[in-house]
Amino acid sequence: MTRIVIGNDHAAVAMKNEIKSMLESKGYEVINVGTDTNDSVDYPEFGQKAAMAVVNHEADFGIVICGTGIGISIAANKVPGIRCGLCKDVTDARLTREHNDANMLAMGARTTGLETAKDIVETFLNTPFSQGVNHIRRIEKLAKIDGSFKGE
Repeated sequence: MTRIVIGNDHAAVAMKNEIKSMLESKGYEVINVGTDTNDSVDYPEFGQKAAMAVVNHEADFGIVICGTGIGISIAANKVPGIRCGLCKDVTDARLTREHNDANMLAMGARTTGLETAKDIVETFLNTPFSQGVNHIRRIEKLAKIDGSFKGE
């Protein structure tokens, strides 16, 4: 069973709950590390928690959501080994998986409609990495930058 970790701040509680329900109905195991209240919180801690679950292999993929998706994607990408793509549409979601082998998805609850967000999630989770030589080379370069490169 594919395990998905979701981290979110106060701006994204409703969207997180909808995405979580959708994923569970499709048989995914969902790990919630986000806030469940509308009380103001700081997105970096939730982006980091979700990213750590991915790099520690507690989850296969991560989804992070804040008001715009920008801040929480930056937080997730600070964790070595994370490639988190901020996606506004299904094309972004498809390409970040095909070209970047992204292991995390970021979205904005205030900037992306719920049905679009659901489509983005489905596209992200159902798109395989292309295995293209150019893409592999670029991902290795990214891993060298953050110190997570495991190759030669």
